[in-house]
Amino acid sequence: MIWKSFENIIEPHTPEAERLARIDPERIPRHVAVIMDGNGRWAAARDLPRIEGHRAGAESVKEITETSVRLGVRYLTLYAFSVENWKRPQTEVNDLMRLLRRYVQEDLPTLMKHKIRLQALGRLNELDYKTRVLVEKAIHSSRDNTGLQLNIALNYSGRAELVDAMRALGRQCAGGELNPQMIDEADIDRHLYTAGIPEPDLLIRTSGEYRLSNFLLWQMAYTEFYFSPVLWPDFRKIHYFEAVIDFQQRERRFGGVKKA
Repeated sequence: MIWKSFENIIEPHTPEAERLARIDPERIPRHVAVIMDGNGRWAAARDLPRIEGHRAGAESVKEITETSVRLGVRYLTLYAFSVENWKRPQTEVNDLMRLLRRYVQEDLPTLMKHKIRLQALGRLNELDYKTRVLVEKAIHSSRDNTGLQLNIALNYSGRAELVDAMRALGRQCAGGELNPQMIDEADIDRHLYTAGIPEPDLLIRTSGEYRLSNFLLWQMAYTEFYFSPVLWPDFRKIHYFEAVIDFQQRERRFGGVKKA
């Protein structure tokens, strides 16, 4: 059976329809995080410049975002640009920033149509002025939307996030606002870039790599991991369905014991 939200999107009796029918709508992960890996290898396999892989990857971003809306996912966090990515050739960095600005400008109407609320996680103050202003404008424009929250991890690093949180806590302690002996996990949570956002239920990493790459290190203590061999530009809704099916087959105990 095709979900109503996917009518006119998926044809009956297709592999996509078969996988969708296996998904329990009552057990959709609330928060999905994605490490979008493989753009460069996708381009290299086709003897194309790396930026073409990133452009193709942007199409996957659109499809997976729309699919998240239709599935009923509440939070989608995409690892777009890490602090370490500044080490790449300047031409590639410039191309990535141009692609990001184009995505934000051209797809803002789509975000608004689907009531998607945009947020950015990372050290945005270190971005170039043009990119930062466009991202902040899109965040402001979508702030009242009530649908999916799309978090773009931009100039992000899990370790940098923890450093920034510790610095903020340190300032509070130095100012007498906080007793160091009373700091708990909730205090740390409140000072992370993800403050107010539930921890990811499911992490998807594409391209066959098996590492976190400095992504949401604090937040993924109990996240379920799913590693796909598919390169990000080729990752489509059928692969997303497979990840959700795999997630729903797991028993999440959060340190407890299996229920009798």
